[in-house]
Amino acid sequence: MTTATAFARDLRSHLEHSPMSVYQWAIVACAVLLNANDGFDVAAMSFVSLNVENEFGLSGSVLGTVISATLVGMAIGAVVIGRLADVLGRRWTVVGSAALSTIGMFLAASSQDVVQLGVWRVLTGLGVGGILASITVITSEYSSARWRGLAIGVYSAGYGVGAFLGGLAANGLQAEFGWRAVFFVGASVSVLIVIALALITPESVQFLVTRRPKYADRALGRIAARVGYDPARATLAQQVDESAPSVGKSGLSELFSRKVIVATVLLWVAFFTVMFGFYFVNSWTPRLMTEAGMTQEQGVYIGMALAIGGTIGSVLYGIIAARVEREKLLLAFLLISAATIIVFVLSTALLTIAMVLGVLVGLLVNGCIAGMYSVAPTRYSTSARGTGVGAALAVGRVGAILAPIMGGAMLDSGWTLVMLYSSAAIMLVVGAVAVVFLRRIPEPDEAS
Repeated sequence: MTTATAFARDLRSHLEHSPMSVYQWAIVACAVLLNANDGFDVAAMSFVSLNVENEFGLSGSVLGTVISATLVGMAIGAVVIGRLADVLGRRWTVVGSAALSTIGMFLAASSQDVVQLGVWRVLTGLGVGGILASITVITSEYSSARWRGLAIGVYSAGYGVGAFLGGLAANGLQAEFGWRAVFFVGASVSVLIVIALALITPESVQFLVTRRPKYADRALGRIAARVGYDPARATLAQQVDESAPSVGKSGLSELFSRKVIVATVLLWVAFFTVMFGFYFVNSWTPRLMTEAGMTQEQGVYIGMALAIGGTIGSVLYGIIAARVEREKLLLAFLLISAATIIVFVLSTALLTIAMVLGVLVGLLVNGCIAGMYSVAPTRYSTSARGTGVGAALAVGRVGAILAPIMGGAMLDSGWTLVMLYSSAAIMLVVGAVAVVFLRRIPEPDEAS
């Protein structure tokens, strides 16, 4: 075995089993900021949707398509940029993706017609998709086994924080400056996030070990110093012989190997259905509340209630996941979410009760997303993890894309609110069935 191999393997063992350092939590904090940026962007579109609809004279179907434009970009970005992350590295992929989404938000703020808005929303989505495919993996890799569930939960909570801030920005800026100001403010803050990422985010240790780029040893040394790993105290227990089988080549084909094909299909079904339900609830609720007789401002408040609940739910999932099997917990969240969505839509006549139930729905559906993020990386080996997570996210984004589009079409067709929200609840139940079968499949030895 080489010294470099022993060092890298023991560093990975240190990350897995030692208490998390301040630097590791700083990485989680960066992930939170990125997910908050995603939450702000997606929620901002839903909060300004009524003004966009009125300015451009859109039907429900066309508005749903515009809402889905970002999600189309996310799906493409998750696959294409997720694959690039496995080949070129995850650090600069994350930074570059964040810069791309920032540019997209700035351009969206300058849109003069619905076509321009749609194009720039796709561009924003490309960046966000690339971010999520890579930062999810980095967060998982730099979290210890004990705190991984909490780290993913806190990371997922960023979406709710961003969505809540999007609601504040929408209510505070639209009346005086117009809906474009909401995107301009989000883009301006995103510039600061890109700078923070460039300064803090490290390269994936697994990538450095398996791909061995020219700068690998130098990067591993910097990472070791930042996470408090002392090579002088390294144990030989985790070292492997050079004659051990090497990690296979990564790629989409590996996701369909005999060992993981069933897990891949089940993950895809779960991601598709869960993201369908999640994005339907989060993207259409502020607009649909006006159909229930609320004012636009009250609809935004309900959307903000979802965001507040989402922040709590993601962290709550992470805390419980430190003590309960992740997939069993995810199953419980999915089934309870489906039931709560039905109760929520039946309560819209009473604003106070709808607000309380909105918090609960946000808590549960965001917990489901946190659960999917925590489960997906464990289902693939190191060489295919970025590709696997990226592909699962891409399939999930297809569900996310269809949710606003189908919601608009069903609204135009005269579907009632109960029928609309029931469709989202049914999708979550289907996701729960997929998770039941996924639990029966053992994780690969390399997953962590």
